[in-house]
Amino acid sequence: MSTAIDVVTGTAEDTRKLASALAELLVPGDVVSLTGDLGAGKTTFVQGAARGLGVTEQVTSPTFVLVREYRGDVPVCHMDVYRLDRLQEVIDLGFEDLLDPGSVIFVEWGDAIEPLLPDEHLRVELRADEGDARRLSFSGRGIRWAGRWERMEGVLAPWSADGGAI
Repeated sequence: MSTAIDVVTGTAEDTRKLASALAELLVPGDVVSLTGDLGAGKTTFVQGAARGLGVTEQVTSPTFVLVREYRGDVPVCHMDVYRLDRLQEVIDLGFEDLLDPGSVIFVEWGDAIEPLLPDEHLRVELRADEGDARRLSFSGRGIRWAGRWERMEGVLAPWSADGGAI
């Protein structure tokens, strides 16, 4: 399995389209850890993925409420741990209970709670580039992602770092 897939999107809508395309690979029980600076596009990515998972309502940042849940073809749980200072606060929030095997879970600032994430998860690192462009790097952790890696490479190919956004 490749260690990472690097892609580039040219606009926020391209980031949503990429995430929507990736959603076809997501299954209940998946955890997606999103990392990157403020404004890098973490919520934008979740908006697209949620759309791809059949969520029709508006997806907004959970920064001040910490957790938002959405109904779709697959339920989506969207967490933001930016405002939490300690791992214990995440545990007190009921993080383990939120790891619902019937939902896809997106964790913004997931690197801050890496020890609490399941061994098997997808890490997406987002970085702002020139203008509205974003660089995204995907790395799958565990056998669950190893089995989907080749398909993921195919889904993400239109946005490859060499070829740019579609």
